[in-house]
Amino acid sequence: MEQNTKQAHGLESPEQFTRSSEVEVMNVHVNTIEAFLEAVIAELEIPEHRYEQADRSFKSFGEWLHREESSVRLFDPQVYCQGSFRLGTAIRPLTEDEEYDVDSVCEFRLLTKEHLSQFALKQMLDAEVRSYHDAKGMTKPVREGNRCWILDYADGAQFHMDIVPALPNAAEQKRLLNAIMHDARWSETAISITDRRLPNYKERTDFWPRSNPKGYSNWFASRQAEVLVRRKRAKAEALNRQGFRASVEDIPDFKVKTPLQSAIMILKRHRDNMFAREPDTRPISVIITTLAAHAYEGQETISGALFAILQRMDQFIRHDGQKYVIANPTDPYENFADKWQAEPEKAEAFFRWLHTARADFNAAAQAVSFQEMADALTPRMGYRLSTKAVDRLTGGNRLLRAASGASAGAAGTTAPSFANAARQPTKPQGYA
Repeated sequence: MEQNTKQAHGLESPEQFTRSSEVEVMNVHVNTIEAFLEAVIAELEIPEHRYEQADRSFKSFGEWLHREESSVRLFDPQVYCQGSFRLGTAIRPLTEDEEYDVDSVCEFRLLTKEHLSQFALKQMLDAEVRSYHDAKGMTKPVREGNRCWILDYADGAQFHMDIVPALPNAAEQKRLLNAIMHDARWSETAISITDRRLPNYKERTDFWPRSNPKGYSNWFASRQAEVLVRRKRAKAEALNRQGFRASVEDIPDFKVKTPLQSAIMILKRHRDNMFAREPDTRPISVIITTLAAHAYEGQETISGALFAILQRMDQFIRHDGQKYVIANPTDPYENFADKWQAEPEKAEAFFRWLHTARADFNAAAQAVSFQEMADALTPRMGYRLSTKAVDRLTGGNRLLRAASGASAGAAGTTAPSFANAARQPTKPQGYA
């Protein structure tokens, strides 16, 4: 059934091929697709001061909740980051008018679901969010989301912070996972969150929505742990050679970008442009991130990671005979593809996007100049991004832009080829 479904979506299954050569242009040895992708990442990356800005915002709000006059201080509220900022996969907005969406959690460590309803918890946080808003002289009004409160910072800051109220849920989550003999290693950081769309929102009940952003980020980190350590070590050694005293422990994760993170960032931007006119059906980031992390096999280059992910990510989508399943690796009861059954256009959109991404990056990998790589990716990566990536590599030199030769893959680098044979998905790695 899965095989027929993939064929119905026109999703081809990849087989690898390898090409390698060296071309010298104007006495300059021009690098491969890897160099182009590195330049793309340099344009996509969030500036370090944005990460620092977000970190200051979390700490500032957390300190506010622990001030002497706080109405919630006795419940030990802990504020921390979740989402792409926590994973290191955030990308610049498509336009200067868009804002960075900084997701956070406010977990009340000394409260349980026995004490109050979802509604009561959210109102408790609301009072402190509004007092913080007023004390800091913020002009844009506090907004309410289905699961969170939203603080909009000044225009110059170009970001807003979503704050999700939460309670600890480790014990219940561990019981659920042990009952089905599932790996419970990530359950210690599980939380219960609020959602005003639920019928029991104002009732005192044990049935709250579950989440585990810390557990998910720990799982994600486990998929790239060895590469991250090696990159941190290399960065520390480089700093030491420059006369700075630095160790691996001194370097924050956000200052080191792994091939997995870079590949996800590139795929997210490709997705954003492809679905700019149909945002309601675009594949959600957590699906791309989860499948990419499953498919990643420790490749040391962006191109190696990107091609491996594109080749393998559909293997980690299951179909149980009724619906598609992309399980949360920390909570198998949560299906990230839960909307695909009621809205089949979302499933179709994912497979269409994957088919297009394979074709686009395959074309870029086989191009013989940086400009041709940019031309292959411009329709989905955007003209400005692709052009700035080429300028970064050629210094804006028009002759180099036109003549820069690059092989489809450096020695030992593989690029994807997509045959017509269907592939039977296997059980996702990293679940057990």
